[in-house]
Amino acid sequence: MNAQATPAQAAHLQVDYADPAQLQTLLSDPHVLAIFGFKAGADAPPTDDPRYLQVGLQAEGEAQLEVWRSASPVSCGRDANGLAWASDGALMFGALQVDEATHGDIMGASAHAYAQLMAALPAHGYPHLLRIWNYMDAITEGDGDDERYRHFSIGRARGIGTIDTGTLPAATAIGRQDGMRILQVYWLAARTAGTPLENPRQVSAYRYPRQYGPQSPSFARALVAAPGSHLPLLLSGTASVVGHATLHGDSTLRQLQETFNNFEALIGVARNRMPALPEHFGSGSRLKVYVHDAAEVPAVREALATHLAADVPYIVLLATVCRRDLRIEIDGVHGP
Repeated sequence: MNAQATPAQAAHLQVDYADPAQLQTLLSDPHVLAIFGFKAGADAPPTDDPRYLQVGLQAEGEAQLEVWRSASPVSCGRDANGLAWASDGALMFGALQVDEATHGDIMGASAHAYAQLMAALPAHGYPHLLRIWNYMDAITEGDGDDERYRHFSIGRARGIGTIDTGTLPAATAIGRQDGMRILQVYWLAARTAGTPLENPRQVSAYRYPRQYGPQSPSFARALVAAPGSHLPLLLSGTASVVGHATLHGDSTLRQLQETFNNFEALIGVARNRMPALPEHFGSGSRLKVYVHDAAEVPAVREALATHLAADVPYIVLLATVCRRDLRIEIDGVHGP
C-alpha cells in the first residue's frame, strides 16, 4: 500500500511556496509529498490527486501553494474511508475531511477524524505523528463550554484515546471563515519518533487550567525530528500567550511582538538539540500568518517587515484564532 522503507533511509522534507499556475507541473514531480492551496468557499479543487488539499482559508494578497518535497520517490492513494495519503518510505502525509453533520457536531467529527487518524498511522507503517493541522469553521462560536473549539478538543481527546504527553505532535487549530461545516485535518507522520518541545515562557497546552475548557488541548509547542533526519524545526501555531494567559488583547501589533518573543524563546530551546539552527528566521524558514481582520493586513505586513529579514517567505491567511482575544497567530517551519 505504501512505499517500503529501508533501515538506512532518513527522512527529508523541504517546504516551499509556489505559484498556483505551477500546480500540474508540481504534481508531475514524483518527489512531491503534498501540496496545499488556500481558497475560501465551496469551489471544487483543481485536481483529485490525493497529494493536493484545498484548505478553506482565504489567502490575502498573491495566492501561493505550499509544497512539501521529499528526497525519495512518493507513492500515494486514498483509503476506503476517504483518507488521502502519500508516503516516501520515511514520511507520510495524510488528510481527512469530515462532514460535521454526518457525526452530529464538531465534537463527533473530531472524535471520528482522530480515531481514523490513529488507526491509519500504524496501518500505513508510520506510527509517529510529527505535525498536525486542524481547520474548522466558526472555531469560537458558542459560549463557555459550549464553544466549538472546546467541543473539538473533547472530541480530539476521545479519538486519540490514551494521551502520552511525551509523544504529542506540534499542531495548529484555526478557524475558517467560509461557513462550511467540514473539519479538515492533515498531518505529517514518520517511521521514527521526534522530540516534542515546550516553551519556557508558556504553560504547556496540555496543562492549561479548567478555565479554558473541560479538556486541555493536546499538542506540543514545536517538534524536532529524529536524529539523522533532514527536517526543519516544526513550529506549532504560536500567539500572544504568556503563561496560559492572552496578552495585549486590544492590539494586533503588540500581539505580533509577543508572538515573536515566544518564537525567540522556543528557537532557543530547539537549538539545544539542533545547534546548526539559526537563532532567527531566515531563508530556511516558511511561515503562515493567520490574521482575523482583513482591514489589519496592511499594518501586519508593515510590522512583519520589522521582524523578518527580506528573504523570509510567508503567506497571510484570513482566519479566526482559537481564543476570541487573540487577533493573530503564526505557524511554520524553521531550518538552516
